[in-house]
Amino acid sequence: MRRLFVGLFLALVSLFGAQDPVQWTLTIEPATAPPGSHVLARFAAKIEPGWHLYSLTTPKGGPIPSTSSLADRPVVSGFRLYQPKPERKLDPNFQIDTETFADEVVLLYDVELKKDAAAGPADITAQVRYQCCNDKSCLPPKRKSASATITIDPSAKAQTISIPPGYTDVQLALASSTAAASTAASPTPVAPASQSSRFGLFLLTAFGAGLAAIFTPCVFPMIPFTVSYFINRQTGNRRDGVLQAVVFCLGIVVLFTGLGVLMKTIAGPFGVVQLGNSPWVNGFIALVFVIFGLSLLGAYELTLPSGLLTKLNQTSERGGYFGALLMGLTFTLTAFACIGPIVGPLLVASVQTGGAEPVLGMASFATGLAAPFFLLALFPSYLQKLPKSGGWLMRVKVVLGFVVLAISIKYLSSADQVLQTNLISREMFLASWIVLFALPGLYLLGFLRLEGIKPDDHLGIGRMLIAALFLIFSISLLPGLFGSPLGNIEAFIPVQGKAVALGGGAESAGPVWLKNQYREALAKAKAENKMVFVNFTGYACTNCHWMKANMFPRPEIAGLLKDFVLVDLYTDGTDSVSEQNQQLEEKRFGTVAIPFYAILDPDEKVIATYPNLTRNAQEFASFLKSGTSAKLASKI
Repeated sequence: MRRLFVGLFLALVSLFGAQDPVQWTLTIEPATAPPGSHVLARFAAKIEPGWHLYSLTTPKGGPIPSTSSLADRPVVSGFRLYQPKPERKLDPNFQIDTETFADEVVLLYDVELKKDAAAGPADITAQVRYQCCNDKSCLPPKRKSASATITIDPSAKAQTISIPPGYTDVQLALASSTAAASTAASPTPVAPASQSSRFGLFLLTAFGAGLAAIFTPCVFPMIPFTVSYFINRQTGNRRDGVLQAVVFCLGIVVLFTGLGVLMKTIAGPFGVVQLGNSPWVNGFIALVFVIFGLSLLGAYELTLPSGLLTKLNQTSERGGYFGALLMGLTFTLTAFACIGPIVGPLLVASVQTGGAEPVLGMASFATGLAAPFFLLALFPSYLQKLPKSGGWLMRVKVVLGFVVLAISIKYLSSADQVLQTNLISREMFLASWIVLFALPGLYLLGFLRLEGIKPDDHLGIGRMLIAALFLIFSISLLPGLFGSPLGNIEAFIPVQGKAVALGGGAESAGPVWLKNQYREALAKAKAENKMVFVNFTGYACTNCHWMKANMFPRPEIAGLLKDFVLVDLYTDGTDSVSEQNQQLEEKRFGTVAIPFYAILDPDEKVIATYPNLTRNAQEFASFLKSGTSAKLASKI
């Protein structure tokens, strides 16, 4: 498996790193200057013919604007960045006005040296992040840096820095464009605010999952013992005990954050989509969850090698802050049999999303898990108010086992859809979930005899209400067996078969979607004088399923979609067609993320694009209207 990950990462690096049409150099004038003076740094880019990069002030909503700054600045007190006037015109890749530089561009830095800068040579490094495109395709964003040496000489004469005419202060220009953007609508809708709120919701969910993990039989019984260990130590004072509790919590955070860093490293900057949608990865996750689920139900006990735990425990008992750190690591490893099923879905969800979420998500989860230990070390009197360990912990473990088995069905289904083996139909998936979510309800009511509930145990209100919630959810899935849409749940289950449309009627009554027939869609659009709506989607993409089941059928959206030729292009399959579709998306739009939507005319001219899931129907309708408006304009 590790070879597969490494091979995938190297292949992606070679694919995206082979083409590099821009080369950067840095020069500094004058080469010798006294401390406290100003020098001019020229950050120059040589661009191959036919290619261009985007200005630092190019409007958002299309290509990625360039960004630049100075790094490693031991002799630099501050700087101001200037750029020449870019060429502003309609970009054929994004169909909005953009600002570009071609052939050559020189960014200027007015660099102020520190007054106490040490005499002698010093390096100044400029760094840049940019996206490079030609008239037909875009490359993924790149990061570059270049360095130059300046000699600090107190006896040198300070020179006046002059910025040539036509250059603008980037910081002032960005502030001006931000103010203007607040009163203007972008022709290609995006939803940065909703993306930010989704990221915040993910971190909050991860933190809540960490708190919930406290109430598992592997963790909860350890709380009184662990907290008492720190506050009742015979050596040191109360302050030392609290500080060691902090270090113990850091051990938990370090382990889970390291797990997030590992997943981020394995996935790489371009591999998160491929890794998250890989049938082999999904199949492996499903297998791990089945093992966890059966263990939680009592089929067997998962434990780490006793020798490893004994050695870690003996080392942690030596005391001190290092011992407390090792104690946190040992605690986490010991409790992983119960924590793992909670961590797994969070980690996979973060990898499929990409960005910094694998690292920050695990850090947030670990913080939630460690927070009660720290708070109880500060306020030990609350230890007496904790509920006593007992049968309720075993009930939590059994219920979690059923939930984990249900989650494993989701990952098995994802692998099945990507491989297109069709072994897990929509009906089989729903039947499995109906049973697996009904069983914990029946168990909590006492109808299912498993450990944790005795025949004479009193049925409390809390246990009855939780059982009712499981049974309500299970029964609510029943209409889906007969073709009825299930709202947000559609994101997680296989799509409807060809015989039934999501609306409950015949397939012919709904919109007609071509599948992986890009050229046929263009030909049909030309014959019917329509635009083409391209849906870059995936078999295992939950956000794609949600949009198809919940956004597209809305009356205001369905009414607009009927004016397009509709085509689904799947990019996450194992066949050559999916590979071609992914190459098409990357070449034309500079991304392999899904879902991704594009409106094209019959001649493949890009009219508008829309990335990612959205729950704002008005925003998505505006995107579709940009296609119908372009069609009307072509007739005039």
